[in-house]
Amino acid sequence: LSCVTFPLPILFPQQSGLYEYKIFGGLADCPPKLCADVYMDLDFRKQWDQYVKELYEKTYDGEKVIYWEVKYPFPLSNRDYVYIRECREMDVDGRKIWVALAQSVSVPQCPEKPGIIRVKSYKQSLAIESDGKTGSKVYMYYFDNPGGMIPSWLVNWAAKSGVPTFLKDMQKACHNYSK
Repeated sequence: LSCVTFPLPILFPQQSGLYEYKIFGGLADCPPKLCADVYMDLDFRKQWDQYVKELYEKTYDGEKVIYWEVKYPFPLSNRDYVYIRECREMDVDGRKIWVALAQSVSVPQCPEKPGIIRVKSYKQSLAIESDGKTGSKVYMYYFDNPGGMIPSWLVNWAAKSGVPTFLKDMQKACHNYSK
């Protein structure tokens, strides 16, 4: 059994009191192209990510937009995101690096739903490259403003457990992925 080697995310409090997450680590036995494919495959994500309530891509005015509703623990309201993203395979001095960027957008055709808090400020950057063996080195930068009142225990859980659990789940998803 291979394990995910991710130290705790580095938290950078912003002046707003919100956090941005910067994560460095590795996914053993998951080649970078496979990681990128799994990360970009929304339909497959619904199968392995337990926090997905709703997730789909639609085209509005010629632009592909993703709608994502995330399950939050009771008694908190679920959150939803409307965002665009792109993934590119890049060649940097002979190294292949997959870069995925995502950012929230405002789309009038995708209005807020009652009882769900819209995350209006979301940004994620992901870079994946080979670890020189059979796995990948991963760097992720993540920021969102979840809105509403988020208790500190949930912020602490996200930092200590949520992100590493997500990465372990993603590693398992890579091993189960076939296209």
